[in-house]
Amino acid sequence: MSSLVEVAEPTSQDAGSAHSVAIIGGGATGALLARALILRTDREVVLISPDASPGRGVAYGAAQPWHILNARAGSMSICPDDPMHLVRWARAHGHAIEGTDFLPRALYGDYLAGQFAEILATSRGRLRHHVATATALHRDEAGYVVLTDNGPVRAGQVILAVGNPEQQRLPGVSDAAFASPHLVTDPWSPYPQPAADEPVLLLGTGLTAVDVALNLIEAGHRGPIEALSRRGLLPLAHPELPPSSAHPDLILDGGLGLRELLRRVRVAIAAGADWVAVIDTLRHQADRLWDDFGDDDRQRFLRHVVRFWDVHRHRMAPPIAARIAELREQGTLRFAAGRLRSIEPDPRGGLRVTIEGQEARRFGAVIGCTGPGRLPGSADPFLASLFRDGVVRPGPYGLGVDTDQDGRIGHGLWLAGPLRRGHSWETTAVPEIRAQVDRLVSTLSRQTAPR
Repeated sequence: MSSLVEVAEPTSQDAGSAHSVAIIGGGATGALLARALILRTDREVVLISPDASPGRGVAYGAAQPWHILNARAGSMSICPDDPMHLVRWARAHGHAIEGTDFLPRALYGDYLAGQFAEILATSRGRLRHHVATATALHRDEAGYVVLTDNGPVRAGQVILAVGNPEQQRLPGVSDAAFASPHLVTDPWSPYPQPAADEPVLLLGTGLTAVDVALNLIEAGHRGPIEALSRRGLLPLAHPELPPSSAHPDLILDGGLGLRELLRRVRVAIAAGADWVAVIDTLRHQADRLWDDFGDDDRQRFLRHVVRFWDVHRHRMAPPIAARIAELREQGTLRFAAGRLRSIEPDPRGGLRVTIEGQEARRFGAVIGCTGPGRLPGSADPFLASLFRDGVVRPGPYGLGVDTDQDGRIGHGLWLAGPLRRGHSWETTAVPEIRAQVDRLVSTLSRQTAPR
């Protein structure tokens, strides 16, 4: 690798000064950061992303027309103080919606990308989009140099907004199976469609599995689809309208342990509280409750409770839930509980899968839907280079990257988005990312420009 002196020569893409900020990542978090920095500070900002139109990221860039947000429009505004901003935008673009509606994910991607394009156009050159993939990060006496496949970028401050880690390779998957085109490890990248009549196995039963099952059906797949996880739990459904009781009788005073918290939740629901309102109340207190847990309670939550939390917290929009129920009733889609033992190539083609306590079965394709893996093992090449070089270190339980409460990794290096998980618990949804962005930008705005 070239020395820092050799790669740090200024280019036309340099952010330009120690008072500048480089954002690495062009998904929702990166776009929200860029917008907030331009509106609330006087800093120069460069966003580094290969996306032609930043804002969509994986979550919204790969969305199909049948994919719907799993949150209501009224909670998805990019403006913390203007919850109807998204609703007004959608109406202005010809969509008659209400704040209680669930929008198509692709439309929300258009909203995020449009807001980034607008701030890019009106920033008078303070915001630039460097179309590139970051490959390495170095620091010197003047700040940071981000190495990319389209030239280096220099900045005084760097914010990582790189999204979730990759899926983890599951135990029992042989090297030959892992290299097979019949095993899909990234369901959001293009992959060969299995033959229409072949059985397909989805590893995971969460929202990703729901999306992938719908993709297969919409592509004309006619064979059986099975989704497998340890517990076989699928996401629950949102009610058609929000619960009438926004504040159930649930006391969440300080210092609650996991056992007492679960007891209070059960008591509240047994007394008649709407379970959706209870979960939503917990969601808004989740980071504080996570902070109050000791290490034993956190480990216990991750081992025994997290999947039950996920299916209650990350719910399906009503139309999606109705479609999944229809597919299950038809026998096209099945959710199953079981422990994966092995995956090997099958001599007849496809993959031979063994589930504990069952005879081995052949599937035309196996698609991973297990969600982000643990760090550092599941890091993408750029993030892996940061771990290898000692620039970042894993956060608690390998769920994310180590930071302080403001998202600071080290001097001039910050993090926003899902990789805060471990120190915080709720880090993936737009409301929580908005709060992260607000706090991080407030911290940066208090820093004075260097003389």
